[in-house]
Amino acid sequence: MKKEKRRYLSGFGNEHTSEASPGTLPEGQNAPQKPPRGLYTEQISGTPFTAPRGHNRRSWLYRIRPSATHPAFRRIDNGLIRSAPFNEATPSPNRLRWDPLPFPDEPADFIDGLVTMGGNGDASGRSGVAIHIYCATKSMERRVFYDADGELLIVPQTGRLLLATELGIIEGAPGEIAVIPRGIKFSVALLDDRARGYVCENYGALFRLPELGPIGANGLANPRDFRAPVAAFEDSDEPGEVVAKFEGNLWATELDHSPLDVVAWHGNYAPYVYDLARFNTIGTVSFDHPDPSIFTVLTAPSDTPGTADCDFVIFPPRWLVAEHTFRPPWFHRNYMNEFMGLVHGVYDAKAAGFVPGGASLHNCMSAHGPDRATFERAVTTELIPQKIADTLAFMFETRLVIRPTRFALETPALQHDYDACWAGFEKMFKG
Repeated sequence: MKKEKRRYLSGFGNEHTSEASPGTLPEGQNAPQKPPRGLYTEQISGTPFTAPRGHNRRSWLYRIRPSATHPAFRRIDNGLIRSAPFNEATPSPNRLRWDPLPFPDEPADFIDGLVTMGGNGDASGRSGVAIHIYCATKSMERRVFYDADGELLIVPQTGRLLLATELGIIEGAPGEIAVIPRGIKFSVALLDDRARGYVCENYGALFRLPELGPIGANGLANPRDFRAPVAAFEDSDEPGEVVAKFEGNLWATELDHSPLDVVAWHGNYAPYVYDLARFNTIGTVSFDHPDPSIFTVLTAPSDTPGTADCDFVIFPPRWLVAEHTFRPPWFHRNYMNEFMGLVHGVYDAKAAGFVPGGASLHNCMSAHGPDRATFERAVTTELIPQKIADTLAFMFETRLVIRPTRFALETPALQHDYDACWAGFEKMFKG
């Protein structure tokens, strides 16, 4: 049987309207005395009520049972999930790099397989990020999750995900990203035997598209390429578990029904997915290597103009044509702090050691750049137009130092010889 292509609503931050059953949405008002079909009205707000109109995010949900229908939550074990403030280990200026984390020996779903690598800021103060890696070998069964601390930007590296959310179903595959807003309940099913990827938990202002400035009206990520789910609901009386992340800890409660029971919704606070292959990459056509900010897909701004709590930046397939130029990323020391991952292929600044599923961390003012093999190749190559084809690397770039967790510093996946990739640069100065 031919697989039906999943339907989506298009546009970033758009006011969407969707109903799984015709005639479900009330007309002319949001909360009538008696909503159609015996549903309950509920609003979920992702920003303060008085946030400026252009940044205000909220959706109206029409559901079978109110979300308030649940018993008390109880604390459960956090596993390897950590939250800000990160103070398990003393941060150092050392550059760090990890091999891909192994899959667990015991069956683990998305929650069980979530490991925190580091982060910054203050979850209670609504600033900073946490960075996690998930290694899942089974689907979530009668179990849903929501994060009250931040929105989740999910970057699949291997294995496709089916994300059943309160507002409908989205799929995320390697080469795509999925974003689950703060507070939205969802369940993760694996469409392949196992799945691994990266998660940025954004405590601060919601991710938005960056301003384009002199680029003009078009380029980078186009709003129409973002996809939100159409309404879909579960009318189930099977018992299940709701897991909440709240103030850095995991809590759980049991329900006698599925909480994914929204029959219709309208608003602009919804999960979304984006295919990174649709990113309109912009670069130099004359000389010099542009700053990586030109590759920003999404940004979560801080209260300091031009200084993001987090930028999500990608390094996708692209043409290199600059003349008389060192084309890979140059040696640099940054104010911002960089956590990098690799979805597939080869990153053009490293000849070896940085592999798909792995990660690296270069914190504030810690010098980094191309390894020796990349440098030698770049300064001797013929500068003809070159296509970097098989690659997709990304970076979570943040204004605050990313403090590694104890797990990140003690895991066997940590490469203790990472500094060696910059050894052997000989003095070439001729005076």
